[in-house]
Amino acid sequence: MAWREAFITTYLERDIPQLGPRIPAVTLRRLWTMLAHQQGGLLNQAQLAGSLAVSGQTVGRYIDLLADLMLVRRLPPWHGNVGKRLVRTPKVYVRDSGLVHALLGLTTLDQVLGHPVAGASWEGWVIEQLLAAAPSAQASFYRTARGAEADLVLHFPDGAAWVIEVKRSSAPTVSRGFQQAALDVGAERKLLVAPVPAAYPGRDGLEVMGVPDAVNAVAQASPQPWAQ
Repeated sequence: MAWREAFITTYLERDIPQLGPRIPAVTLRRLWTMLAHQQGGLLNQAQLAGSLAVSGQTVGRYIDLLADLMLVRRLPPWHGNVGKRLVRTPKVYVRDSGLVHALLGLTTLDQVLGHPVAGASWEGWVIEQLLAAAPSAQASFYRTARGAEADLVLHFPDGAAWVIEVKRSSAPTVSRGFQQAALDVGAERKLLVAPVPAAYPGRDGLEVMGVPDAVNAVAQASPQPWAQ
């Protein structure tokens, strides 16, 4: 935790100012902390701007900077012609789960598990592992106005699409909305990633697996840049 606090302080007070932007460190820390509170939620720049007493355009610039520094990820929504009202707003994640906990002052595992961010922190961490293993895949999420949802949609260079749901439960299940998302996207594989000891098949073609198996699966499906 001490290392993470030092990392945050160094970025805000030394590294970012050296890049040129004149951004108050206190304001940027508050924004970063707000994003940690909203981990995995839909990005609402107007709400953030109101809380910080700045314009929505200014918040957008700040988030652009954090994204360029690979501290924050904006996961875009999936777009397709499926005759449904699709959510058009990106989801936002603080990319390092340790920094999520540091920004929220969560110093122990019990504090993390007792905090509302626990599930979103796990989701963000899993997504980062999967995307690191599939650098050539195009990533998005799927959500409709009626609630059909998939945490992650991966489109691979060969045209294959996968839908992935992330759960922290050791006895995970998916909703009918996830199955609908798979149909709408035209998914070839449906993965449910959870802290399970071994992979096993679920209903309707669902594959339930732990993080290592999921990482291996997406890595095999995604050509590595250095191998091309």
